[in-house]
Amino acid sequence: MSTNEIFEGWLGLDCRATEGKMVWWEFEPKQWEETDVDIRITHCGVCGSDTHTLRSGWVSGLFPSKKGRTMEETADMIIIQRVRQTSPAVVIGHEIVGMAVRVGSKAIGDIQVGDRVGVGAQSDACLSRVESCEECNTGQEKYCTKNWTGTYNGVFMNGEKSYGGYALYNRCPSHFVIKIPDGLSSAAAAPMLCAGITTFTPLKKHGCGPGKRVGVIGVGGLGHFALLFAKALGADQVVAISRGSNKKEDAMKMGADLYISTQEEMGWSKSNAATLDLIISTVDSPKVRWNLAKDLIRKLIRDIKMPLADYFTLLKANGVFVQLGVPDGGMLPVPIPALIHRGITLAGSLIGSPHEIRDMLQLAAEKNIQPWIEERPMEDANQVIIDMEEGKARYRYVLVNEQ
Repeated sequence: MSTNEIFEGWLGLDCRATEGKMVWWEFEPKQWEETDVDIRITHCGVCGSDTHTLRSGWVSGLFPSKKGRTMEETADMIIIQRVRQTSPAVVIGHEIVGMAVRVGSKAIGDIQVGDRVGVGAQSDACLSRVESCEECNTGQEKYCTKNWTGTYNGVFMNGEKSYGGYALYNRCPSHFVIKIPDGLSSAAAAPMLCAGITTFTPLKKHGCGPGKRVGVIGVGGLGHFALLFAKALGADQVVAISRGSNKKEDAMKMGADLYISTQEEMGWSKSNAATLDLIISTVDSPKVRWNLAKDLIRKLIRDIKMPLADYFTLLKANGVFVQLGVPDGGMLPVPIPALIHRGITLAGSLIGSPHEIRDMLQLAAEKNIQPWIEERPMEDANQVIIDMEEGKARYRYVLVNEQ
């Protein structure tokens, strides 16, 4: 079986797509290369990055703005173009699982037609094809600075645009196509390809395991994976940290040994001071709605709801604080003295390279890790995006193509 050169999927035309206004239409994938794999998509997780992208929360000018073309003008333009590579439209979705239906003669990874495979948030890197790349040469493709290509809304080395998984098919270079191990369902594997690996990688890097006490800030899509993986990696204690107590019961079932409610427990930072070796922060201060053009400092002071200094207090001397959540605008104020006085390391982490994703999936299969997901039909993607924006997910939505 082979795929056509025209795919179909949900297109975001402008930032109003978050209001349930994506449209189902045809689009042109990248030109076929013999290193590629075509995937018939069965499942695609819904990630916070999807909604951030649709509303241009991280990068301005991704789509025609509300002050630019009207929705109708944009739709007319898209339909006329049949969403060619020059189109401003985007197909989101980078937690893709499906069946390999076409495998290039130069594909790597021992992928065969009929294999169950997945694609995460990255679909290409330079891979030292033009000049030597230290990151790609050392298995750190996720940090490639020469040609990092996102699974959607990215640009491949040949100048063509990438389209994601809210669709029937996906075309991806085989280097970033991962075989899904037996014992792990497609629905469970899908959200692991971004949300899961985003938390697994820093946990592994910073030594989560026996002898370590780990805190997780935020019990949401990312945070629930951090709890699951911290427990699976054998941490001595896993502490869930959230504003309210409404998610306490869920967090304890996910593997938390202790739950801290920062809004309901007076003096929580002092009573738990210097108890943690590592903190994974999955929150992004959602109450902040950045306006970088005016009143930035005033809005910082007024709207920030992320008490970093108190979080740092929870760490032992020389502890590590990993920030994963990215707010719209990309900025958070950091209390530098709190870092200096405790020798705290403030770190970041980006998704995972292919070998890290394979390691994570293998652990998930061996430990029978089951993410908390709700499967929704792909045809309902618009309503799912609305529900995601309203914070209804408990704890990840997975779109399913009912073919």
